[in-house]
Amino acid sequence: MSINGIIISKEDVALHCLLCFLQALRAVSHNYPSIMCSCWKQISAMVYGLLRAATPEVPAGSWKGHTGNFVGFLGEKVITAAIKVLDECLRAISGFKGTEDPLDDKLLDAPFISDCVRMKKVSSAPLYEPESSENTRDEPTSSQSGNEQWCEAIEKHMPLVLHHTSAMVRAASVTCFAGITSSVFFSFSKEKQDFIHSNLVRSAVNDDVPSVRSAACRAIGVISCFPQVSQSAEILDKFIHAVEINTRDPLVSVRITASWAVANICDSIRHCIDDFALKQSGGSPEISKLFTLLTECALRLTKDGDKIKSNAVRALGNLSRSIKYTSDSDRTVDNKGSSLRSTKPEELPSSNYRAGSQQDVSISHHPASLGDSRWLEKVVQAFISCVTTGNVKVQWNVCHALSNLFLNETLRLQDTDWASSVFSILLLLLRDSSNFKIRIQAAAALAVPASVLDYGESFSDVIQGLVHILENQGSDHIASPSNFKYRVALEKQLTSTMLHVLILASSSDHEPVKDFLVKKASFLEDWFKALCSSLGETSCQAEVENDKFIENPKKEMIRNAIGSLIQLYNWRKHHAIAQKFDKLVNSIQ
Repeated sequence: MSINGIIISKEDVALHCLLCFLQALRAVSHNYPSIMCSCWKQISAMVYGLLRAATPEVPAGSWKGHTGNFVGFLGEKVITAAIKVLDECLRAISGFKGTEDPLDDKLLDAPFISDCVRMKKVSSAPLYEPESSENTRDEPTSSQSGNEQWCEAIEKHMPLVLHHTSAMVRAASVTCFAGITSSVFFSFSKEKQDFIHSNLVRSAVNDDVPSVRSAACRAIGVISCFPQVSQSAEILDKFIHAVEINTRDPLVSVRITASWAVANICDSIRHCIDDFALKQSGGSPEISKLFTLLTECALRLTKDGDKIKSNAVRALGNLSRSIKYTSDSDRTVDNKGSSLRSTKPEELPSSNYRAGSQQDVSISHHPASLGDSRWLEKVVQAFISCVTTGNVKVQWNVCHALSNLFLNETLRLQDTDWASSVFSILLLLLRDSSNFKIRIQAAAALAVPASVLDYGESFSDVIQGLVHILENQGSDHIASPSNFKYRVALEKQLTSTMLHVLILASSSDHEPVKDFLVKKASFLEDWFKALCSSLGETSCQAEVENDKFIENPKKEMIRNAIGSLIQLYNWRKHHAIAQKFDKLVNSIQ
């Protein structure tokens, strides 16, 4: 057969048809996951037959569709396509759905935010947090089914391709592990779990081809999010060193994937860092050294390109929430001049001390203890640098990272030199950013500090900035159509943040705050009236559950904010204004 002077053999035509068939089968697996379990035996047998028929000596780039460049009937493209069918089928059977945008529990619990949160699906690692019983009602059946198919793939298919001479084949085979779910992985025997761990680390560290190392880093980024993996110091030690090496790779594509894995590891490790502090044994790798290595790695990556920088910032945000910060005022000096922690167990934050534990862990001996405020200053300086030099994604991650930093219970914001700069940046982004997602996250970060003391000298600036933004909210120009769908979410986040700081206002000693709120009393009264009106009768009513009245959280938050203003106005002897707000409270049914 000849097309445009190029001779096409029957083998080439058959190969092309086989490739088309495999691509179509992969699409079916992706679009109709529910039927894959019933088709597994046929698909497994077909893929196994193709892999067995292929010789391991097939060189890379063997098939180009021309006679003479075709080595054997099965080229690496066919093998790769077969592996991708296997990959897609296993994902469908084991219930892999990717992950969703990372949203903090605090954000999800906010009364005005929880009902408008948009969860965006991306191809990433499953969320660390345990699933609810409602979501896992059918979990035993799905995990058992997934376990059976995955075990077959590990025993039969993977040994044929993980060490293949073709880098394209090796990369595709390693990518399969990025589609495994936590429930299926947890159902494996230790032998099979070790098989996956060792092959991923080997591919990430020893493979000469960048695409294979990148695929291994992505799979490590997925599996490191599983609780049973992130709670193992030995496995984390291997994973962290494997991805850290690849963050230094000369190719940007490898550094992007490696930095993504670093951020995922930092996210998972912060959930169990306190457990490590309680059960760390002498034979385990020192988690404190791994924590330091992750911090140094993430700080270095903040100086890289934007795609890498955004992952680095996300990593630092997760770490900054876990860092156990010790200020100079918390230290005493013994008679030898060495620095000692004077904190007693009962003085530690609740997240760091568990009643009934066999050993008490002071902050100075905690694996995430910096012991030096300069580390934290470097982290914050990296945030400030990235927000001024990074793109939209970097800026969003900086805002989210600052939210995590503010959630650190050992950090005393009022004692830091950089707090005012951080709050100023958030206010600037909230006011001027053309991207609504950035503004939403900046507003969310401003609502995290739990007390007036946490805002320090910036409390007055925060309240004034929020009021001015609300006053000009109607004049917002939506620069791009993509912003339109986030407008409601931005309005609700601004409302939540404004109510949060107003609730704290009555406990403030800042005279400028009180003067400003008196000056803006008329605007605030109109704003509260409009807010209550927008909620509607249904959302303002108390709910009844098991014959008990439950206060509507939105209504309760509004009443608390108005009550704080009434208290402030009465203290300043503006009783007429206070009476207006008192009537407003009484009008809320």
